[in-house]
Amino acid sequence: MPISDETKRTVRERAKYLCEYCHSSERLSASRFTIDHITPKSLSGSDDLENLALACRRCNERRYNFVASIDPESQATVPIFNPRLQKWEEHFTWVDQGILIKGITAVGRATCVRLDLNDTRYPEKDSIRETWRFWIKTGLHPP
Repeated sequence: MPISDETKRTVRERAKYLCEYCHSSERLSASRFTIDHITPKSLSGSDDLENLALACRRCNERRYNFVASIDPESQATVPIFNPRLQKWEEHFTWVDQGILIKGITAVGRATCVRLDLNDTRYPEKDSIRETWRFWIKTGLHPP
């Protein structure tokens, strides 16, 4: 059964219209963000509000059905950031005046790698970093 419009609205409002992973603004995006299943449906996740997060398409596609990743510092496999159980500020910080997200815990670092939060697989001028740079100039970023 599809997620209801009311549930989608609740998820968006709860997230303050920010991707719960990279903190990009849905209101600055050309398209609506997706409703992500924190525990993917393919791994028996539910449509309950506690299993739903607002995610930009980039983060949602890169997260796919992964629930864990490798911390590049310790090489340990750790869970990906869970916005229902964890606070963003405890795992991530903005650096370079809001151009980069830095993971400050094993979960934060592993999530940065798995979701490529800084879009490092693409040239800077063709990445989310360039978008964030523009948003900074307008005073709309970081959130």
